[in-house]
Amino acid sequence: MTVLTPPRAAPVDRALADARRWCAGQVIDDRPALAHAVRVAVVLGEHVTAPDPDLVAAVLLHDSPEFAPPDLDLDAVLGHRYGPAVVRIVRALEAEHHALDTGHPVITVDDLPVLLASTADKIVALTSLTRRAGKSGDPAAFFAARPALLDLLEHFAAFADAGDGRVPASMTLQLKQVLDTLTATARGAR
Repeated sequence: MTVLTPPRAAPVDRALADARRWCAGQVIDDRPALAHAVRVAVVLGEHVTAPDPDLVAAVLLHDSPEFAPPDLDLDAVLGHRYGPAVVRIVRALEAEHHALDTGHPVITVDDLPVLLASTADKIVALTSLTRRAGKSGDPAAFFAARPALLDLLEHFAAFADAGDGRVPASMTLQLKQVLDTLTATARGAR
């Protein structure tokens, strides 16, 4: 059983429906975007016992700023359908993604739901990158083509260290393990 196994809390059901609609036709890490959102929710539930339904909903919707229709007042919709906690978490992850994309990453540990969602997102994304590198036939070339990612490895390690003692130990361990695997796989690219 996962956090998405029925019966689900009403906010989780709504978030899954909204994520399905907004992620339609979108791709993250060479897979349907909905698969990424679902995997992040499942990873969260593997480490957090009975996570708050608002946190699960926010994780399912964390890429909605990128994928929801541009004419949609996303904050109003999320606020009305889910409440302020979901808006806060979704917007915090959007800001974090933007900071990573622009080479100005930050580590925020003072909001536990955001930290949990961000950690689960990193576990899924970095695991996917490692898997894709392995399937590429030339992992060193795969990572050499992603210098911005290689430049962020120290940030991701610092993020894992900052979460240590704040997020469940199993979650920190999984993030550190995937980072170790990714770093070893990418070693030939530097």
